[in-house]
Amino acid sequence: MMHPSYPTIRLMPKADARAIRHGFPWVYANELVTDRRTRALAPGSVAVLESADRQPMGLVAITPESKIIARMLDRDPQAVIDEDWFAARIARALAHRDRIYDAPFYRLVHAEADGLPGVIIDRFGDVAVVQPNAAWADARVDLLVAALARVAGVTTVILNGTGRARALEGLPEETRVALGAAPDAPIPVPMNGATYMADVMGGQKTGLFFDQRPNHAFAASLSRGARVLDVFSHVGGFSLAALANGADSALAVDGSAPALDLAAQGAAASGVADRFQTRQGDAFDTLMALADEGQSFDVVICDPPAFAPSKKALEAGLRAYERVAKLAAPLVAEGGYLGLCSCSHAADLTKFRNASARGIGKAGRRGTIVHTGFAGPDHPLLPQLAESGYLKAVFFRL
Repeated sequence: MMHPSYPTIRLMPKADARAIRHGFPWVYANELVTDRRTRALAPGSVAVLESADRQPMGLVAITPESKIIARMLDRDPQAVIDEDWFAARIARALAHRDRIYDAPFYRLVHAEADGLPGVIIDRFGDVAVVQPNAAWADARVDLLVAALARVAGVTTVILNGTGRARALEGLPEETRVALGAAPDAPIPVPMNGATYMADVMGGQKTGLFFDQRPNHAFAASLSRGARVLDVFSHVGGFSLAALANGADSALAVDGSAPALDLAAQGAAASGVADRFQTRQGDAFDTLMALADEGQSFDVVICDPPAFAPSKKALEAGLRAYERVAKLAAPLVAEGGYLGLCSCSHAADLTKFRNASARGIGKAGRRGTIVHTGFAGPDHPLLPQLAESGYLKAVFFRL
């Protein structure tokens, strides 16, 4: 018995139905029979996906204009996408985070891998920041918010509708409070022994990056007694963790004065302000200036924004990563460590590592790789989309 309220769409015979049955979450536009009726579906509509021989395969969310025309929501074609459905997904995601983290600060929902395509939820204690980056979720955001409050017990929910993905789905940019009241001050977030300040209303993305937590921890383990340089520091991710773990000093460099102000507040809250300094300016210019000043550090970390956010930007992005390495390497003391990070989807680990090594070589330095890090376990990946593991961190000893 088909669900009466959902239209049906069908795969072409050439489509790889088996991959979808085995967990691949997307249907590309060229795999679907796109007749006039299918093209007329509103973005965010839910439909029953059928194989070419008309076997129902599950419920999908439709974005007719997108290259990814359908995203799998539920393997059960008779599922009902209501508040209880959202609650079950969120409860499953929450159980995983509760097992790993002793405090409620983490990415609670990481899109496809947590069964909610295009949806990001970061949790800051009683506050959750939701990025409904897909049309199907945006249209049902009230159900999502109600389920989130019920299951996770958060009292404030902020909808952060900024970012490239929303434009691709034809959604407007808007940030609003969906439940409770907006926090009137940054939220203190405990991680790796430090306290960070998250500006969930005005900051980048959701206000803080949880994905780097294990890489902050590894860098901190290198930093006891060390002089640390944290470039593209945002709110002090690497530097505050290093200071909390016994670094002698840390200098945070970022182009954003508000981010550095939050970093300084975090240093004060962590009790390490006396060992912490900031320097506002363009990262490339500042790296060159530090070299001109003859500065030297035991641990240097560079965590730039995505230089290669798309395939088109890949070559220019790899050159930018190479340049970061080339300018940072001269600042590393003999036997010290250089940690280089990339959050670019398009630059895979091998390409990023090679670009970094080229930059180190062009600076006249040599190094060995001592550690490779990725996003934390609150950023799960579907094995079928494992290349979407966007975050890479490679640590060299020079």
